[in-house]
Amino acid sequence: MSYDRYVAICKPLQYPILMRRNVCYMMSMVAWFWSTVQALTCSLYVLPLPYCKSNVINHYICDYPALIQLSCSDNSAFEQTIYAGNFLVLLIPISVILTSYVAILLQVVRLRSSQRSHKALGTCMSHLCVVGIFYVTALATYMKPASSYSPQEAMVNTLFFTTVPAMTNPFIYSLRNRDVLEALRKTFGKHSLHQ
Repeated sequence: MSYDRYVAICKPLQYPILMRRNVCYMMSMVAWFWSTVQALTCSLYVLPLPYCKSNVINHYICDYPALIQLSCSDNSAFEQTIYAGNFLVLLIPISVILTSYVAILLQVVRLRSSQRSHKALGTCMSHLCVVGIFYVTALATYMKPASSYSPQEAMVNTLFFTTVPAMTNPFIYSLRNRDVLEALRKTFGKHSLHQ
């Protein structure tokens, strides 16, 4: 989405070329492929591990950091490998997103019309909020050393990066709709919401 917004705001005349269907398919396939490789690597490593501790997973999803805590084998080589994979899965998209938004911000600063710049920033801020919630909690969960693993913290973080963005997306994006804003103004009073 950040690339889409970057192209729409910074290169609007080239949008049909830069965001053609094949480009979108390719970006989706790369994201799905690398995520699948990462998840498959974790699953294939964790499943055959010997578990000599409790057989109760202190988590509400079967996440590999929770399973590693139950294992009695030395997992240091796996942890180093998985940190490298997590680095690629999490930090490369973050850098692309931040680069896109920095370019958008620079473009908005150059705009002379405050209404157009306000609209461009409003379009991006909702996405940036949801992405921020997702990536901050995902990084806090998957880029921590196993020695500092906390089941309670992992459960809260997992809730935030799996549920909260999905729940807030419709609300955040619908607030950009004029009809929704007008209905909220009528419901909560004219002075409580500003456009």
